[in-house]
Amino acid sequence: MLDLILEETKEKMEKSIEAFKHELSSVRTGRANPTMLDRVKVNYWGEMTPLNQTAGISVVEGRQLVVKPYDKNILKDIEHAIYEANLGLTPQNDGEIIRINVPALTEETRREYVKQAKKYAEDAKVALRNIRRNANDDVEKADLSEDEVKLGKEKVQKLTDQYVKIIDQLTKDKENDLMTV
Repeated sequence: MLDLILEETKEKMEKSIEAFKHELSSVRTGRANPTMLDRVKVNYWGEMTPLNQTAGISVVEGRQLVVKPYDKNILKDIEHAIYEANLGLTPQNDGEIIRINVPALTEETRREYVKQAKKYAEDAKVALRNIRRNANDDVEKADLSEDEVKLGKEKVQKLTDQYVKIIDQLTKDKENDLMTV
């Protein structure tokens, strides 16, 4: 029973880490990255469709994204969607593709993005603590001896500590990435 609880806890914590990595990838670093456009949705035949399903996105020269739509008829829609996403990016439509120059970040902007990354990290840690609390509740409710309950809670805490370290390391790496000019 304890092994099952621990396995479920580990799976939930892994999912929290993956969600955190996704959030972290949305924080701009000043270099062009196709994931910058992950949240952009395009009106494609009346449906709001993720941009990466309607166009190929590639990086050119480190600071420029090129968006090449699979259907040229939606070029204007893609341009509009990128502009409306409020990413601080200005799309340039040349009739075939859309070019997006990614501006260099100012020191102040870098610090704001570091704050944003740390907020995401704190949210992820809160999620881990909630998972830990639920796991501890499950351990207490399980038909286990006192020693097994104590051992179970210790193992849950070790898992939590392990995943908090991962979050801290990912945050530190992102901060270094952001502050490197």
